[in-house]
Amino acid sequence: MGEEKELRILHVDDTEMDRFIVKRALEKSKLNNRLFVCEDGEQALDFLYHRGKYTSPDEYPRPDIILLDLNMPKIDGIGVLKQMKSDEELKDIPVVIFTTSDRDEDIIRTFKDGVSSYILKSKFVHKTAEMEGLFDTILSLIH
Repeated sequence: MGEEKELRILHVDDTEMDRFIVKRALEKSKLNNRLFVCEDGEQALDFLYHRGKYTSPDEYPRPDIILLDLNMPKIDGIGVLKQMKSDEELKDIPVVIFTTSDRDEDIIRTFKDGVSSYILKSKFVHKTAEMEGLFDTILSLIH
């Protein structure tokens, strides 16, 4: 058998601790992954459209999946999701909302806007051992 393909993950989150926990969990996981991080929605769109400091497609390739927080400065997760799903080049990238918001209207709206999955951080981030559920979700969306 050949080596497992490297999974390119874009994590978009303005909370440093949450970024750190996801990074550590991915490092400890069995996923062959390359993690890219953006701290707000504006950076995420720059990454996806190769603008600003993200101009090199070789350094900043198209992600296989995006973990996206909702509540962020500049452009929120809903804005990023809407922009992506209205773009023919980006709309097929699976997006997992990874947020603290358990508001019904956020859940309904993001699914209407094309999100692949919605995960509450409280179920995973503060229980690092349970991050496997997040990885199972990621794998199910890309296979």
